[in-house]
Amino acid sequence: MSITSKLPSAALSLRVLARLLGYPDAGLRSHLSEMRAALHTERAITAARLAELDVLMHALASADALDCEAAYVQLFDQGRAASLHLFEHVHGDSRDRGPAMIDLAQTYDQAGLYLAPGELPDYLPVVLEFVSTQPRREARAFLAEMAHILNAIFNALQQRQSAYASVLGALLELAGEKAQSVKLAAEEPLDESWVEPVVFDGCSAKGQATPDQPQPIHITRKGASAQGAPR
Repeated sequence: MSITSKLPSAALSLRVLARLLGYPDAGLRSHLSEMRAALHTERAITAARLAELDVLMHALASADALDCEAAYVQLFDQGRAASLHLFEHVHGDSRDRGPAMIDLAQTYDQAGLYLAPGELPDYLPVVLEFVSTQPRREARAFLAEMAHILNAIFNALQQRQSAYASVLGALLELAGEKAQSVKLAAEEPLDESWVEPVVFDGCSAKGQATPDQPQPIHITRKGASAQGAPR
């Protein structure tokens, strides 16, 4: 991570917040003191929120590495409410997500920024890296457009009593918004939301109407018959 004073106002803070939301590997933890210094030097974030971010960074620095990484996966990758992929909150699994991804990637391309292999354009740390390159007014407006999503993630993290909520709170403040309480819908974890159909069930006596008719493939969400609502 490179830090330079030539970036637009709040750009340092945005890049630090982006990094804090990344996977807490050894590389991230080795830069925590530098990241803390950048936040306190730029002073784009309120003192109260900075104190909360200090708590998060201290926890990341002092926790066992494996415990820290496992907790991150459990928090951000095991359910949709706290997902850092923004279009999960907007489009879910609908077909609209693909075109939205393409449009966002093209926005990065036009700005001369390119995704690293395996990166998705709606991943919040990636979005924040892009926002950090924009002039102050445009950066604020871009954050404000996604404030409702940031607020939903903030609430999900607060509900889990996670110190990571301070990062989303800081982003909302940089957008000129206030964190607000919202009602979160109950959800299944992402890794339990789908189950595979019985293999070759369409060729069984139960599934096959006549030998010469094509059989439909049904991919069923776990519990869908009871709830009656697709994801």
